Amino acid sequence: MSVLEPFGARLRRVMDERGPLCVGIDPHAALLSSWGLNDDVAGLETFTRTAVEAFADTVAVVKPQMAFFERFGSRGVAVLERAVADLRAAGTLVVMDAKRGDIGSTMAAYAQTFLHKDAPLFSDALTVSPYLGYGSLKPAVDLARETGAGLFVLALTSNPEGGEVQHAVRADGRNVGATMLGHLAEENAGESPMGSFGAVVGATLGDLSSYALDINGPLLAPGIGAQGATAADLPAVFGAAVRNVVPNVSRGVLKAGPSASALRDAAVRFADEVREAVAGADTDAK
Repeated sequence: MSVLEPFGARLRRVMDERGPLCVGIDPHAALLSSWGLNDDVAGLETFTRTAVEAFADTVAVVKPQMAFFERFGSRGVAVLERAVADLRAAGTLVVMDAKRGDIGSTMAAYAQTFLHKDAPLFSDALTVSPYLGYGSLKPAVDLARETGAGLFVLALTSNPEGGEVQHAVRADGRNVGATMLGHLAEENAGESPMGSFGAVVGATLGDLSSYALDINGPLLAPGIGAQGATAADLPAVFGAAVRNVVPNVSRGVLKAGPSASALRDAAVRFADEVREAVAGADTDAK
């Protein structure tokens, strides 16, 4: 099996070149309608091709939400397969937002689906859920290391319901979210310029200074745009770890459609805002 350069190294490079931004592709029914498209496979394909045209060669990372393609069955998944291949061919990294999590052979099968180099849906990274225990992710961690892919592990998510699990305190006094960050720091130890095992940490969570966010890996940060967070908020939320933050915006860019050029302009604007906020934080720290 051929092995790519580690995801963390590839991500660091493309973030520096294109700006640290991840744009979601979330073709839900209301968005298809707002673009004047039918909620069917034809509408899905038009939406997806337009997004790929806009974002390939433009942004660092694109994150398709698997569920919005799966709901159309095999034809929807075929649209996603083509999008993943076209984006990766253009040098845009693909994070598959599938949030898979299970144990044993089932987790291994999920890993094979998204992290094996010969899989039709092979992606540069995959979102995973650790709430069957962090150790349940081992098949995905192992295969990602083999292929040069990465993972984003749910740690401190932006949805309010997440707190009942992620803020629960363990017997050792650490909460569950902090425990996940600790595991990821161990996975990334000694990696340069950045490890390949990241965390999902919401940009809307406010002051996170009590958490050790410097895991030597990327922090995928949903919440920019429609959820209320702005690029200017990132330094206050993420502190010294802000340079490794990959802010995710979906509706804030996708609402600019259906014009590919308008989508591209919106993505570039968000990327520039994030770049300026991170550069300002670096200057303040010196």
